[in-house]
Amino acid sequence: MTTLFIKNMVCNRCIMVVQNELDKFDLEVKNIRLGEAILDKEPTTEEKDKLEKALILLGFEVIDDRKSLIIEKIKNIIIDLVHHQDNDTKKNLSDILSCKLHHDYNYLSNLFSEIEGTTIEKYFIAQKIEKVKELLVYDELSLSEIAFRLNYSSVAYLSNQFKKVTGLTPSHFKQIREDKRKSLDKV
Repeated sequence: MTTLFIKNMVCNRCIMVVQNELDKFDLEVKNIRLGEAILDKEPTTEEKDKLEKALILLGFEVIDDRKSLIIEKIKNIIIDLVHHQDNDTKKNLSDILSCKLHHDYNYLSNLFSEIEGTTIEKYFIAQKIEKVKELLVYDELSLSEIAFRLNYSSVAYLSNQFKKVTGLTPSHFKQIREDKRKSLDKV
C-alpha cells in the first residue's frame, strides 16, 4: 500500500473528482479522504507523472515534500472541523492540531506562518467566516444558532469578527445577498 498526499482537496466533491481520476488510471483505491488517497499498490513512475498532470489540470497537486504535507494536513483538519463537523468540541484548535499531527503547536504555527504568510488562527477564522456566510445565505438558522454551531461565545463576538474580516455586518451581508438574488429573478 502507498499513500498519495493531494493538495487542494477541500470537500466531498473533490474526493469524488480525485477518485474518478484514480479510476481512469486503474489505480486501486483502498481509502480516500481530504488530502490523501491510500492506494493498493505503488503507481509506476509513468502512472504517477500522468496522474500528477491530470490532477494539476483539475486544480489539485500531489505533495512530496514534508513541510507542504504538514501545511496541507493543517488546512484539511481546519476545513473538516469548520465545514464538515458539527463542532461541538470544546478543545482548543492548538490541542487538536498537536494531537492529530503529533507535533508541538509552536512548530506547526511557525511553519504555517512561514509557508502561508498568515497565521493558523487567521486561516481558521477565515474558514469560520466562510461557513457563516454559507449559513446566512441558506437562511435556515438564526445568527445565535450559527454562533452556537460554530462555538462563538456570543452573537456579538461573531458579528464583530465577521465585520472585521468582511467589512460588513452579518445582517448587511445577508441583505446584499438577498438584493442580488432579487435582481437576478427579474432578468
